[in-house]
Amino acid sequence: MNENVLGVGQENGIVTLTLNRPEVMNSLNFPLLHALKDQIDALRFKREVRVVIITAAGEKAFCAGADLKERATLPPEKVREYIFTIRNLFTAIEELNKPVIAAVNGIALGGGTELSLACDIRIAASNATMGLTETRLAIIPGAGGTQRLPRLVGRGKAKELIFTGQRINAEEALKIGLVNKVCDQKDLLDECKSMAAMICEAGPVAIEQAKYAINRGLETDIHTGLAIESNAYWVCIPTKDRLEGLAAFKEKRKPQYKGE
Repeated sequence: MNENVLGVGQENGIVTLTLNRPEVMNSLNFPLLHALKDQIDALRFKREVRVVIITAAGEKAFCAGADLKERATLPPEKVREYIFTIRNLFTAIEELNKPVIAAVNGIALGGGTELSLACDIRIAASNATMGLTETRLAIIPGAGGTQRLPRLVGRGKAKELIFTGQRINAEEALKIGLVNKVCDQKDLLDECKSMAAMICEAGPVAIEQAKYAINRGLETDIHTGLAIESNAYWVCIPTKDRLEGLAAFKEKRKPQYKGE
């Protein structure tokens, strides 16, 4: 019954993970969380995978957040387990050693917006609706929303959105910096794959170290951040890819990076 809750596709170094519960707006139940975790854990060690895209089945919803029908059946200790599971999963997505693009193909509320926040880049369909609506259910965002949203859009705007539980459309999300780009629903996956292909042209070790430097550096002061950047740069210096990049530039050809 639950084996198809997550679709997995791979092509040209790009893995697409598709939330596959369209009948319940791709809401997140335990089986889907566990399926996502298994994939994220495995992808960390697949060198042939350069970029991950997370999207969802159907044209109506990216993810409506927690499966509230499941939630209503859970005793308090299982609710705590759910929050622990989803928070750790989204942190694993944020810390994955490969870029992750969220293809927000429709409604993304609560945990759906939090899932997109854990990704590195967000591209939204023009019909997308986003928001952290938890306070309207007398709870708060529990999968990183109170931390990641203010870091992305600023403290004041994040407080406004979380305190009011407001839903915003794709254009407003773009305006405040919640998403990187908006496009037509029919073009969404192509846009994501086009960006992913551009990333795949870069050196994978360099991409991994750049992501690490940005994520870690933003959590500290500028001087420590610069030290983190320097250490990440040193990792790139002895790689074969760096030499390949220099050779390709000299020979006026496209580099062939191998992540070595």
